[in-house]
Amino acid sequence: MEKAFLKMVDDHQHIIHKVCQMYRDTPEDQKDLFQDIVLQLWKAYSAFRNEAKVSTWMYRIALNTAIAVFRKQKVPIDLKENLPEGAYTISKKEQSDKKEKMFTELRKLSSAERAIIALYLDDFSYKEIANITGISENYVGVRLNRIKTKLKKRLA
Repeated sequence: MEKAFLKMVDDHQHIIHKVCQMYRDTPEDQKDLFQDIVLQLWKAYSAFRNEAKVSTWMYRIALNTAIAVFRKQKVPIDLKENLPEGAYTISKKEQSDKKEKMFTELRKLSSAERAIIALYLDDFSYKEIANITGISENYVGVRLNRIKTKLKKRLA
């Protein structure tokens, strides 16, 4: 069971890293959250019944862990790089500055908004996002539109 768990974590560690980057902005805090998430995954592993995709199950536990810890201590967010088309012509310094500006704005979102936008940026369907976050599929669309509008205003 331990070997299967370690293989699962190894195969899907990008999910944990993404959540850690979203909810922590320093490498030390990200490492701490990573350990907390892996611990929670281990505790829940024996109850995993393969009724959902492994990635969905991992996201749900990772986000719940990050949000629970976030509620205890106000900690910012980070998210994956999302550069506009043609970004390859922008210098690495400019890319880094744009990425940091976006992450700064993402950190200002509520924890629920960060969870939704993270899943969306990872190409999860509205249905999958609804299953992970516990809100309706229609409300996922409403929330995403509001988040996108908010980010466009802030980044303009």
